[in-house]
Amino acid sequence: MPSLTRFKMYENTFPEKRYHKTLSFLKEVTPPPAKVLDLGVENPFSIIMKENGYDVTNTTGEDLDNDFRAVKEESYDLVTAFEIFEHLLAPYNILREIKADKIIASVPLKLWFAPAYRSKTDKWDRHYHEFEDWQFDWLFEKSGWKIKKTEKWTNPVNKIGIRPILRKFTPRYYAVYAERI
Repeated sequence: MPSLTRFKMYENTFPEKRYHKTLSFLKEVTPPPAKVLDLGVENPFSIIMKENGYDVTNTTGEDLDNDFRAVKEESYDLVTAFEIFEHLLAPYNILREIKADKIIASVPLKLWFAPAYRSKTDKWDRHYHEFEDWQFDWLFEKSGWKIKKTEKWTNPVNKIGIRPILRKFTPRYYAVYAERI
């Protein structure tokens, strides 16, 4: 397991509010201890979940558009997908394959004043989808899930300009808790 100091760069920076909101949402709908499959490789938030009493297993970097083996395991209490589905070409497919009865997922919302995110240096760090809340809800409903709780929050940045001002008032993240129908 990597040391937490590797992730110290994330303290007091933009993810702090998102991590706090996400952890609060998670604890409210599925308190620890719970056995969690977190889609995506180990990351600062999966470490935060472990530090808060969750038994977390991460996927290993496989292409979740094509490889569903990890989600077919039935021994998890919950699957989490924090800022993962926007990177997939067809998130519907993996949602249909998940065997766990509960899922918590979050995505960055589509912002009318900003283009979709695309890294110029990392071919995987791109958003194929940036959802509106109703689209994300529909994705879950169409793939066999019943949404039980949702939450949105802003992501202000400490910069000057029109977009930074709009980010103070416009929700950027959307979280969904759903149960298998």
